[in-house]
Amino acid sequence: MITVIILLVLTIFLFHRFRTRLSSSAAKNLPPGALGVPFIGQSLSLLGAMRTNTAEKWLQKRVDKYGPVSKMTLFGKPTVFIHGAAANKAVVFSGEEGTVSNRQVESLKMILGKRNLTELSGEDHKRVRGALVWFLRPQTLRSYVGKMDGEVRRHLNMYWHGNNEVTVAPLMKTLTFDIICSLLFGIEEGTTRKSIIECFKTMVDGIWSIPINLPFTRYNHSLKASAKAQQILKQLLKDKAKVMEEEKESEVEENDKDLISYLLRIKNKDKEQALSEEEIVHNIILLMIAGHDTTSILLTLMLRVLATNPTVYAAVLQEHEEIGRSKERGEALTWEDVSKMKYTWRVAMETLRLYPPVFGGFRVALKDIQLGAYTIPKGWQIFWAAPMTHLDETIFGDPQKFEPSRFDQNQTPIPPFSFIAFGGGPRICPGYEFAKLETLVTIHYLITQFTWNLSCSQDFLTRDPTLMPNKGLPIQIFPKS
Repeated sequence: MITVIILLVLTIFLFHRFRTRLSSSAAKNLPPGALGVPFIGQSLSLLGAMRTNTAEKWLQKRVDKYGPVSKMTLFGKPTVFIHGAAANKAVVFSGEEGTVSNRQVESLKMILGKRNLTELSGEDHKRVRGALVWFLRPQTLRSYVGKMDGEVRRHLNMYWHGNNEVTVAPLMKTLTFDIICSLLFGIEEGTTRKSIIECFKTMVDGIWSIPINLPFTRYNHSLKASAKAQQILKQLLKDKAKVMEEEKESEVEENDKDLISYLLRIKNKDKEQALSEEEIVHNIILLMIAGHDTTSILLTLMLRVLATNPTVYAAVLQEHEEIGRSKERGEALTWEDVSKMKYTWRVAMETLRLYPPVFGGFRVALKDIQLGAYTIPKGWQIFWAAPMTHLDETIFGDPQKFEPSRFDQNQTPIPPFSFIAFGGGPRICPGYEFAKLETLVTIHYLITQFTWNLSCSQDFLTRDPTLMPNKGLPIQIFPKS
């Protein structure tokens, strides 16, 4: 009874707040579409479509009905949905400075932390992104290849060899999380790593949710897990800072073996470029979730693609066997070996085109924005969705066909801001090259050490909120001699 009363009072409060906000926009030429029930609007309908992996069809119906710009209510706020490469460029990824800001849905902001990169704009965004990009430059990644090679081999020996069947998705999550913890953050196996992974599993569940903080909601559970993860990471920063102080490192750049050490060093040495403790923690969480979730999904779906496309599988295998023949038995991969895996990366890109792990994202209008005949009012959310251009037949001919040659440099270039699995323009993912390296090294050892068949006949994809096979992709595996 008390819960019902709380919900009723909350609904009345939000209705009045919502109506006030709308009245200030009434005189503007708003895009077509219904806002629906205050605060909730189309949120539940969209989340339902995502769970059945029909969200792009759900949005396409809106495009067919209202055109490429329409209004709705998502996750508590009035929202304008935009569709098309031109809109992606003009509003989402390369908009005029001071026009749009990074601001995700309330649930994502509160779970990841208010100072994570997806929330920052202007000079703060440049400063934080610059620090991450500098550390993840090719010079750093070159030194990671050998250690990443060892992590992948250790994982396969522990979880794959000796088994006749495995479930791919949870194993890929384990692998990618171990890699990012070990290489980027210097968190080795132990209780800290186990505690963080448990927190992250709960955090991801509530990233896209209606932000009502009641005890029985996903949002509430995710907030608690986020608070626990942040406390663990803050203690980790203190421990690492103490070690750095005791060692009194002189050759600092050479001793920045992980991202946390690097960020702590610039915090102490370069006040203009320094990240606060809050920014370091929140962006560690962002990178961990991205590394744990998106790359693991890509690897899972690539194995699914290779199991169902014999021609593609044969071409990928040939590329990796040629690299293998140039190596001594047991010799680790090098940066030069990875640079030869061009066809494999085209397969990865085509997998991302058809099955983007992250469905879309949000911005916020900092002032009234004119988009064609319509006005996006100041303070409204702007929602974009990757599949809407990825599956546009005017951009990608026969869009449902799996065709890696679309990403061949000798083919007609893909129009800018059409393929946005990693974002675009100044907002392209700073971990892009790390994810690429991780994917290619993993596929090399999987395809040279195993063949596999899908075990599940009722295999379908669902988004909750990221994309995943419903059963986690169980496969039969057959080790090669």
